[in-house]
Amino acid sequence: MKKTNKPKDQILARTGVIYGIVAVMAIAVFVRIIILQFVESDKWAAMADKVVFRRQVDQAARGDILSDDGRILASSIPYYTVYMDTRSSGMADTTWANGISGLCRGLSQYVGVHSPDGWRAALSNARKRGDRYYLIKRHVSYETLSHLKKLPVFRHGKFRGGLMYQPENMRIMPNGLLAKRTIGYITDDTLTSIVGVEGSFNSYLAGKNGLKVQQRLTGGAWIDIDNLESVPARAGYNVVTTIDLDLQDAAENALYKQLSRHKAHHGCAVVMEVRTGDIKAIANLEIGSDGGYHETYNYAVGESTEPGSTFKLMSMIAAMEDGVVDLHDTINTGDGTVKYYDKVIRDHEEKGLGKITAREVFEHSSNVGTAKIISEGYKDNPRKYVDRLYSMQINKPLGLQIKGEGTPVIRSPGEKYWSGISLPMMSHGYEVQMTPLQILTFYNAVANGGKMVKPRFVTEVRDGNRTIKTFDNEVITNAICSRSTINKAQSLLEGVVENGTAMNLKNSNYKIAGKTGTAQIANAKHGYRSGSRISYQASFVGYFPADDPLYSCIVVVNAPSNWVYYGNVVSGPVFKEIADKVYATSFYRDLRALNPEKDDKVKLREAADIVSKDELSYTEGLMPNVVGMGLRDAIFMLENSGLRVNYNGRGRVARQSPQPGARISRGATVAIELRLR
Repeated sequence: MKKTNKPKDQILARTGVIYGIVAVMAIAVFVRIIILQFVESDKWAAMADKVVFRRQVDQAARGDILSDDGRILASSIPYYTVYMDTRSSGMADTTWANGISGLCRGLSQYVGVHSPDGWRAALSNARKRGDRYYLIKRHVSYETLSHLKKLPVFRHGKFRGGLMYQPENMRIMPNGLLAKRTIGYITDDTLTSIVGVEGSFNSYLAGKNGLKVQQRLTGGAWIDIDNLESVPARAGYNVVTTIDLDLQDAAENALYKQLSRHKAHHGCAVVMEVRTGDIKAIANLEIGSDGGYHETYNYAVGESTEPGSTFKLMSMIAAMEDGVVDLHDTINTGDGTVKYYDKVIRDHEEKGLGKITAREVFEHSSNVGTAKIISEGYKDNPRKYVDRLYSMQINKPLGLQIKGEGTPVIRSPGEKYWSGISLPMMSHGYEVQMTPLQILTFYNAVANGGKMVKPRFVTEVRDGNRTIKTFDNEVITNAICSRSTINKAQSLLEGVVENGTAMNLKNSNYKIAGKTGTAQIANAKHGYRSGSRISYQASFVGYFPADDPLYSCIVVVNAPSNWVYYGNVVSGPVFKEIADKVYATSFYRDLRALNPEKDDKVKLREAADIVSKDELSYTEGLMPNVVGMGLRDAIFMLENSGLRVNYNGRGRVARQSPQPGARISRGATVAIELRLR
């Protein structure tokens, strides 16, 4: 029989085999998918839970911002978001049944939100739904969390009791408004909007984030595990500022009262230590929609405006230094008006001051007299006047440690807006712009014998008690002018309070030196006048005690109403109240040092006799100074003064509030803090 071999049949046979194999494999894969999806899903899900890891950022704790004596101005404290795993795999039914009533009573007590019955219903429903992350509450304090950990059910821990919590840091400012804008604050989690010290020193405060490895457990919970990849976070460093909390409190309160009294739009007050330039207090308040005053903008640092009469000191120093005028020279102010081209400059006195000396021009803040001194003295060479101002460094920003400084404007001949009235207008503080802090820095230089020091907000950065970096005092210029001119300038500033526009600030306890300022505020659309209304800026800047300056201070009140807008009436009293409180406090402290053997009550009475002459006698009594005393002696003195005492710590009194010398009433409470030495 003849054998036949057909290639086509062979190909078909082989193809059939291949298709058969593919079909079998497809069926096998499909069956396996069905098994994985519906039969073994729990098994593989459980295995996935056991082997899944993740890497998370370990957020560094932010450093603290401290006052000059170490008290906290801003700090990060731990808060927690608390959840409950109502179906935790380790929770026995008996644990739930026996503990739910006690748990709900505790939640109602420590968390609130619901009554015990309300919590029972909420948790029971969550358990029926199988909620693994039922939210109990956000922003739970460490103290509250400690209580929750002791409650029935929760006391069994995470796996047997279902208690879960995630830590988070919240930035707090324990002193509320005090220096809020200068301390700064964080407005979002990305740290893209930080102002003040918080922003400028963020690289120190922020610390360095780490890396943590977490493992997912059965039930979906994650735990941190030890791993070679883990890198611990480094907490941020602490930043020590120059702020004196007691001075800050005095400045803030004095400014707040005066702004409220005059219904002003905003104001600022700054206290600077003369020798160092340290900013001991800086208050910025602006009226809000609620009618109250809040720290919304750092006007002292950022608002560059026409200063008005406080600029006359710069003009007088320039004129005296250049030999244009001396204090005994006579200037004819006439009827109190003078005209330059189409601009009439007026004095505040209706009838004018007539012929007066240059000293009297300054003491009585004569716009006409100042304009005549500068215009006539520099009319042939106006650049000489401007160059003299430039030599005193007032045309340059201070280069502060915090951001947002306004730019000073001192125009010169040849610039776009220079005109024939520029000299007389600049002489008394118009057509120039400076911030309150820039003005204060200049006056501080006069108090400091001519040495201009840069304002300082931060002194050092610390890691615990270890200093990481220090910020030394910086001298802008060792002499803004000659010593003889400084002496004359100091006598002019004393004369303003003794004989001139600020006589209401004169007192027999200590001397104040300073200058009043009242400036019209220019509106971008309407100039200095809008209809019948003119907005004013009232200011007073100076230093105290005049014969041995310790502190300089500026107070600026913007847009006071009630038709009261002169610097001596609106801003001067704020300056005086701050100075009085500083004097009362420091005087009694000095008295104790000079007379250590004298009975405390005698020394207190001596201090009270001297301080009682000031204008703050709106309450009875003075706060005794108990700093350095033991607890028994401190309580004896305070209670004999009619005060109630709260204390903490042990040892000797390290701090008290209210401060020594403050006015107090019987029955008031004083807090004292004791420390071992």
